[in-house]
Amino acid sequence: MQKKRIHIETLINAALNKVWQAYNNPEDIVVWNHASEDWHCPSSENDLRVGGKFKNKMAAKDGSFEFDFEGTYTEVTAHNSISYVLGDNRETNIKFKDENGKTRVIIDFDAEDTNPEEMQRDGWQAILDNFKKHAESKS
Repeated sequence: MQKKRIHIETLINAALNKVWQAYNNPEDIVVWNHASEDWHCPSSENDLRVGGKFKNKMAAKDGSFEFDFEGTYTEVTAHNSISYVLGDNRETNIKFKDENGKTRVIIDFDAEDTNPEEMQRDGWQAILDNFKKHAESKS
């Protein structure tokens, strides 16, 4: 059975190199990687290379729930694209495109079977929106 793909994107008012750095640096990831104010990302590890792994701890601020969002990189082209596979074999593809000094970030990922697609799209988009705010605040 073919997995359903979900698409999200944003245009960030910051240069590509700054966006790339903010997206991949663990010190930045813990700042922006949450979907709502009652969640946070207390830790991040990132070995950005083909075969390298990443692990971001996602946790409710009230301590009621946490999980590790982790995967293995299958493709990394600096300042251009990243692909990775999650532990359940779902794939994610991310593209970074310079648009006259701004940067478009495009993410396509395999939907999981537990939550509705709209909830998944909204959650990932909320995280991407937080990333946009963080990247623009650094530039």
